[in-house]
Amino acid sequence: MDKSQKKHLFSVIFLLILSVIFSLNSFAQQENGFYYQNATYKENIKTVQLFSEGFEQSFPIYELGSGANLLLKFDDLSGELSNYYYMILHCDANWNESYVLQNEYMDGFIENPLDDYAMSFNTTMTYVNYQLRIPNEQVDLKYSGNYILIVYEDQDMEKLVLTRRFHVLEPRVNVGGMVKKATFDPFKGDNQEVDFTIYHPKLRIENPRDEVKVVVMKNRRWDTAIKDLKPLFIKEGELVYDYDKENVFKGGNEYRYFDIRTTRFNGENVFSTTFHRPYFHATLMKDEIRSNKKYFSYREMNGNFVVESQDRVDDYDTECDYIFVHFTLEMEAQLVGGSVNVFGALTDWNANKSNEMTWNYETAAYELTLLLKQGYYNYNYVYVPDGSKQAEDDVLEGTHVETENEYQILVYYKGISGRYDQLVGYQVIEYDR
Repeated sequence: MDKSQKKHLFSVIFLLILSVIFSLNSFAQQENGFYYQNATYKENIKTVQLFSEGFEQSFPIYELGSGANLLLKFDDLSGELSNYYYMILHCDANWNESYVLQNEYMDGFIENPLDDYAMSFNTTMTYVNYQLRIPNEQVDLKYSGNYILIVYEDQDMEKLVLTRRFHVLEPRVNVGGMVKKATFDPFKGDNQEVDFTIYHPKLRIENPRDEVKVVVMKNRRWDTAIKDLKPLFIKEGELVYDYDKENVFKGGNEYRYFDIRTTRFNGENVFSTTFHRPYFHATLMKDEIRSNKKYFSYREMNGNFVVESQDRVDDYDTECDYIFVHFTLEMEAQLVGGSVNVFGALTDWNANKSNEMTWNYETAAYELTLLLKQGYYNYNYVYVPDGSKQAEDDVLEGTHVETENEYQILVYYKGISGRYDQLVGYQVIEYDR
C-alpha cells in the first residue's frame, strides 16, 4: 500500500469515527432536551446572514440538486484573522441531530476551513468579512431536511463561534392555502388564521398523523411557530388543515424602521448622526409604545434588514462601516416581571442579554445601544416575561388583523421505515388586506 492509499484509508476511518461520535452525542443531546438554534457565541462576531445567494432577504432554503447556493456572511470585529472551521449536521424536524451518519447525507469532508475572507477597507472600525457558500467543492448535501451550520475556532468544537439553521428541500408535495381574519375570534378581532392543504398525489402516506409533521411560522420566528398540527381532514391525496383556533397567530404590528446607509446626513427615523472619535453614532428618533394606537399601514420588510451604503463604495461587505445605534423607548413606568428587548433579524430573532434594554429612571425610558453595520433595518420592541422563551410583541407594539405578515409552511415526511425527516414541501403565504 503506497502513501496516497494509506492517507485515503486513514481519512475514511477518521470520518467514520467522527460520524459515530456525533451520532452518540446526538442521543445525549436529545435525552437532555437539547436542540440546535440560531446563535452567536462571540461578542466580536456581527452581522451574521444566511440566505439564498443573490436574494439577501430570502429564507435560508434551497432545492436539492438545483445548483443553487446559500451564502453565509459575517464580520469579525477583532480585526485579526482567525482560524475558523465549519461543520454541517443533519437535524430532525425538532432540530435535534438526526440518527444518520454524516457520510450518508454528505459528500465531502466533515470538517473544513473557512478560508474565504477579506479585510475591511477605509472604515473607522476594522473587521474581517467571512463568507461561505453551501454547497461547495468540499461539501455537497444528499438528503433533504433541516441542517445546522456550526462555525468554531482552531478545530476545537468547544470554541463555538456561531450556529445557523438552514433547509434543503426535495419537493414531493404541493401546499396551497390562505391567510384570513380568524374564524373563531370573539374578543378583539385582531388574529390571523392560516388555512392550508397539502396535496400529495405522488407521495404515498400510510399514516398522515404520524408520518407528516408541519411547521407554520410568522415572519420566520421560531419562538412563536406552531409545530403540532395534525390534518383535520384526510382525503385521497390531500391533507386538510382548516382549523379555526389551533392555526391562529396574533396579527401584531408593522415593524418600525430606520436608515443608516450613510453617515453624511440623517436617514429615515434617525435624529442625529455624529462622530465621536474614533466611531460614528446614530441616535434614533424617540419611540413610544403603540399598543394604544390605531393601525397605520406602510410597507416594510417583516423584521429583516439589508446591508447597503449610500456613500461612494464598491463593496458593501468590506466598505460599509459600523455605527453605534442608540434606541430609546419612552414609557410612563418600568415594566416588572420581565425584560424589554429590541427584536428582529438585527438581533437574530433572539431576545437575550445582548439586546435587553436598560431602564433610565431620570428620562423615564428604556435605552439600548447596538453596534450595527450600515444598512436599512426593521425592528420592534418585545416584552419577555421572566422564564419565558417567547417574546411578546403585542404588549408594546399592539396587534391588528390588518397587519401584513408573511407565513412560512414547512412540510416534513418520515415514513414507517424512514430514518430521518425529509423536507418535502415549502410554501410562503402572505396576508395582504
